[in-house]
Formats: sequence, structure tokens, C-alpha cells
Amino acid sequence: MPASGLLERNRLIFCHFDSYSTALRFVRINDSVMLPAPLPENANMDAAPTDTGDTPTAVLHAVLEKLNINSNQIELDDGFEAWLSTDTGPIQIHLARFTTFEAPHEAIAPHDGVFKPISELRRLPMTELTLLRQVFDLVMGG
Repeated sequence: MPASGLLERNRLIFCHFDSYSTALRFVRINDSVMLPAPLPENANMDAAPTDTGDTPTAVLHAVLEKLNINSNQIELDDGFEAWLSTDTGPIQIHLARFTTFEAPHEAIAPHDGVFKPISELRRLPMTELTLLRQVFDLVMGG
């Protein structure tokens, strides 16, 4: 399947968990934590899981290639899966974590990206905040 369709049917949330300070931070680029692009405005949490034929690994590699980020500092979190429905079909949300000791600010800075705690992301769309809360509960809950 072409990468463009892959990136239309999938999004990634990138985070970094600092086990020393127990700080969980999310990558925000522009006004979204969904990468490589914000969700469509009509996205909602009603979608049921479906088989798109896309693997999380393929999605991760496509996003990393688009953003030119080193894949050695990222791992997928298989414990997180979410689905959204849109007018154009379902979108699957995946979670990837930076595995570096400190958040790699230099990796996302070229994209005007920043690492932010959930408390500083309150102005995001409600759907994104709901997904971040699910990630927060997963990571902080063990």
C-alpha cells in the first residue's frame, strides 16, 4: 500500500517517559500531538477495530522517515491501540516511545516540535486529549 494512504489511515502519538522524575511528556508539533498530521475535524471515538492491513511497524517507519528521526531511539508500545471514525474511514492510533534517557528535543526541534506534559496540552481538541489520557493511564498505571 502507498505510504500516503498508510499515513491517512494511521496516526502516531510520540511520548517520552523519564523514569527518574516520573515525567511523561508528549511530542506536540504545531497544534497537534497526532503525527504526521492532525486528525480530521470530524474524528470521533466510535470506531470499532478493523483490519486495514497496516502494521504498526510500517506506520512507525513511514512517520520516522517523513520526520527524519532516528529509529534507534524509538519503540512501539504494543499495549496501546485506539480507533477513530471519520467521514473517510477509520483511523488507527499507535503509540511510540522515545527510549533515550532524556527527551531528545533535538530530534523534533526541526519540525517546531516540543515535548509537553499533558497539563500543558489542554487547548488540544477533545479527541486528542481523550487519547492522551488513555496513554497517560497506560504509562503511569504500569
